[in-house]
Amino acid sequence: MSNLSLGPGPVPAMIEIRMTTTAIKPRLEAASLEDLPQLVELLKALFDEEQDFEPDQSKQEHGLRLILEQPNRGRIFVLRTDHQVIGMANLLFTISTAEGGLVVLLEDVIMHPQHRGQGYGGLLLDHVIRFSRDKGFKRITLLTDRISADSQAFFQRHGFKFSNMIPMRLSLANQG
Repeated sequence: MSNLSLGPGPVPAMIEIRMTTTAIKPRLEAASLEDLPQLVELLKALFDEEQDFEPDQSKQEHGLRLILEQPNRGRIFVLRTDHQVIGMANLLFTISTAEGGLVVLLEDVIMHPQHRGQGYGGLLLDHVIRFSRDKGFKRITLLTDRISADSQAFFQRHGFKFSNMIPMRLSLANQG
């Protein structure tokens, strides 16, 4: 048994301190209104990377609130540690006449930059697919950035295929 004295005397050449770290496995859950500030931050990170959208905290907060307060409109799933939301996926529910039933529009799939490349995005996307299949949805449609080959490859690895459809937009926000 060694005796460590803090008083005068010889100083040990090296003190070995062993620390064990326990990796916190993120939990997959439905988002709640309490998550709103962290969801807005994730959307800011997402929209900073996209060419088509600009971050606007009040708009993002309002849009998220519309989904969270009305679960028949959609679901937001999050990956969280004990203290932080590290990823999210936004599912919006609509009807497809082509499919003859309910379908999902998948938006806002984002992982916090510090948690990318660790397989968490795949866990989140697999959960979204399972949820949609279990609830009887006929299809999941998503838009991904044309310039992001990594993003496109990620979705392809999870079974998504390119469509012959070309997205077009008409913004009604600033029209009289």
